[in-house]
Amino acid sequence: KSDSDTYTCDIGDAQSRAKLVVQEKPCIFTKELADTEVTEGEDVILHCETSKSDSPVKWCKDGKSLRNSSKYNISRSGFEAKLVIHRAEERDS
Repeated sequence: KSDSDTYTCDIGDAQSRAKLVVQEKPCIFTKELADTEVTEGEDVILHCETSKSDSPVKWCKDGKSLRNSSKYNISRSGFEAKLVIHRAEERDS
């Protein structure tokens, strides 16, 4: 993206100009979430991978954002995004 600029070719008495616009490549999932089953009371780890390590990730359940708490542990390491659900209960399904 930093290569976006106006470039010129000069042959002495004449110039040719062109504007180059480099669009940022969209972030995609390179590894998607997988359906998981667990016994009640166990911790669950959900993880996915993205094509960009610096892209923001937001975890949601039933359309509501999740945050780090005693129930949820959200982390990001390189391309991997991870959600740990502590002591899973039926309502976590």
